[in-house]
Amino acid sequence: MSAIEMPMRLPIWQRLFFAIPVFGWLARDAANAEAEDLFYTIGAVFSMWGCSIMLFGLPGLYIPALMMVPVMFLILILISRG
Repeated sequence: MSAIEMPMRLPIWQRLFFAIPVFGWLARDAANAEAEDLFYTIGAVFSMWGCSIMLFGLPGLYIPALMMVPVMFLILILISRG
């Protein structure tokens, strides 16, 4: 038994995902979140969506919403399976 607890090393896929500049930082904050960090993460996601709307116009509004359709289907399937 040692006096120091060594932190567990993350799997390679998680380290690679967390290394992505913007989305990985948000995912790391969400994974290691306290209560207020989740609100900041949600605010940052909506701010990025708002910036894409200002930059690209209507496609910036529609494309992220269309990308969420398969995610919502997956969530509904997982909920229905119990």
